[in-house]
Amino acid sequence: MRPRSLALAAAIAVLPLTAVSLGVSTAQAAPAPRVALTNTVNPAVAHSEKKGDVPAEQQISVAVSLKLRNAAELDRFLGAVTTPGSPEYGKFLTPEQFTERFGPTQQDVAQVKAYLAAQGLTVTEVSANRQVVSAHGTTAQVSQAFGTHESAYVDPQLQRTFFANDAAASIPAELASVIQGVSGLDNHAVRKNRIAKPSAITPNAATASPSGMSPAQYTGAYNLNKTGADGTGVTVALWEFDGYQSSNLTTYDSQFGLTGPAVSTVSVDGASYDSAPGQGQGEVELDSEIVRGAAPKATQLVYEAPNSDQGEIDMANKIVADNKASVISISWGSCEPDTTAASMTAVDNAFKQAAAQGISIFSASGDDGSRDCTRSTSGSTVKAVDFPASSPHQTGVGGTNLKVTSGNGYSSESAWSTAGGGVSTVFSKPSWQTGTGVSGTMRTVPDVASNADPASGFSIYTAGGWQVYGGTSAAAPLWSGYAAQFNQKAKAAGQPVLGEASPRLYSVANSTSYGSTFHDVTSGSNQDFPAKTGYDQVTGWGSPVADALTTALLGGSTTPPNPGGGCTATQLINNGGFETGTASPWTASSGVVDNSSSQAAHSGSWKAWLNGYGSAHTDTLSQTVTVPTGCASATLTFWLHIDTAETGSTAYDKLTLQANSTTLKTWSNVNAAAGYVQQTVDLTSFAGQTVTLKFTGTEDSSQQTSFVIDDVALNVK
Repeated sequence: MRPRSLALAAAIAVLPLTAVSLGVSTAQAAPAPRVALTNTVNPAVAHSEKKGDVPAEQQISVAVSLKLRNAAELDRFLGAVTTPGSPEYGKFLTPEQFTERFGPTQQDVAQVKAYLAAQGLTVTEVSANRQVVSAHGTTAQVSQAFGTHESAYVDPQLQRTFFANDAAASIPAELASVIQGVSGLDNHAVRKNRIAKPSAITPNAATASPSGMSPAQYTGAYNLNKTGADGTGVTVALWEFDGYQSSNLTTYDSQFGLTGPAVSTVSVDGASYDSAPGQGQGEVELDSEIVRGAAPKATQLVYEAPNSDQGEIDMANKIVADNKASVISISWGSCEPDTTAASMTAVDNAFKQAAAQGISIFSASGDDGSRDCTRSTSGSTVKAVDFPASSPHQTGVGGTNLKVTSGNGYSSESAWSTAGGGVSTVFSKPSWQTGTGVSGTMRTVPDVASNADPASGFSIYTAGGWQVYGGTSAAAPLWSGYAAQFNQKAKAAGQPVLGEASPRLYSVANSTSYGSTFHDVTSGSNQDFPAKTGYDQVTGWGSPVADALTTALLGGSTTPPNPGGGCTATQLINNGGFETGTASPWTASSGVVDNSSSQAAHSGSWKAWLNGYGSAHTDTLSQTVTVPTGCASATLTFWLHIDTAETGSTAYDKLTLQANSTTLKTWSNVNAAAGYVQQTVDLTSFAGQTVTLKFTGTEDSSQQTSFVIDDVALNVK
């Protein structure tokens, strides 16, 4: 049985040292020290006119973002999981594994909830991945909780009123290691769509028949029609702050002969736009129709959220926690100088989780060139890039003017003069951002590009009529459609999905395959950056040659490995003997990977020891692997020692092995034996699938049962 003395000592160690316990009376106690949360003041405050105080009784909703854990290990894992040849390549995590390994703990959440409740705030929700605690209360309560003063302002540039905190928020010092930031203290920031229309067309000038670029033209020009894929079996999430009408999408499909799964809506924070879409309807329908044109058989989930900092943060966390989509398309954004860095960091943390789970994200780089704040508070004199396109954990998509031949082939391409691009002032340059034309220490935008100039715009059916739309709003879903195609091909080849796309795209762009996999756009410019050979800050590496790019990303072959039923014999489990002394790349409950003498290892010094507490307890141990196609067998083996104090033939304590949601086998205290017994489980039926193998040990409140696992292997041949 495991000793409890250490656990008790740890519990005592985290008790707060109150004024009374220190021998100081409550009346004498000094005010608890507070720590400022930097970057929590909206930049618009500096440019706006204060009009007075926000009424003390006015209700305000806030989103408190919690810090991720094990940051260095997370960065290492994100690099390894996208690097072919790495032992962890393609071994993406489930949301549960990510949260257990890198997310805030339940104790962190409880601490934040307790603090908010003590300030009179009502906690309304905790995100499924524990990264966000949402609450609401009066202005007075919010001001007390975060040490702020809320004022009413008028933004002279945008001619709109808003409320905001005058200075940085603060929190008690004991929460500084837990809380990353707080959003909702102002309601200034809104995300704008990235639609652009030809100058010759007046707003809302719908026509009875399509006149812009058709799916046949852009899929032909970019060789999307030559990959042999249509998005079957892949789900794309659309990131939206407005709604759509299904009838418009159906009309588009009918016009161009497209068929695929019906589009469905996922509401975030109660958003419900579809019954009466607003001014952003054209954006939502553009996104959906371009994805449909590029990957007609892909499933589309339209996530709709309130257009606010909190809405954006909650949408990001819901998409990754749901884990239903392997691709996210984003066509809304705001310029970095008009957004609080605290809110951007909260969204980027969710993007890190997306990368760990194998989700690709493509974001529009903006339609105001290198001066992304042109139509907002900071103004047109400021060099700025768009967020989320500036996040280093997604792929920013710039814009071009595409010319297509009469046979729907590629003719030529130049940079669109107002495509977003430039240098981030918030995010450092990631390690993968290298190559000809890449310089400096900060993240540069975009990474890739495709058609976006409204002069070469797309036929879109919206609000009951045909429009010609351009903008990087069209470029991002086009690349998202390509990613859906790729993921379909990768699955068929027994390979991992694209995942975080940029590291892999930069690797191809920096190889000898660049000239055949990308259209390098070398003419044109935005305000401050010219297109040029290699990478540039208006078109990135250029637009896709989809079939060749797919071949390169799959390692030189678009057919499944080992065609004809051949198979390279190999062993797929990493750290199966746990001799590294750490769980990685396993995800395990605290204390499971163990080298104590109380239970011997089968070999070496380390093993995985689940349960053995003699009280109600659950332990888990899991690892994600991809079982290749073309192999005659896939066999999981491991050594299991079951030691118990239970008696009789009743199964009180159990160990369950699952592959994803399928239960493969169950053991219990009834199976106890004096030593290790080798277990064998057939996984051949999972060929071509990425599966999470998970051991779950459950123990009741009476006698102990220990489930000790060692020397795990998954052999294919």
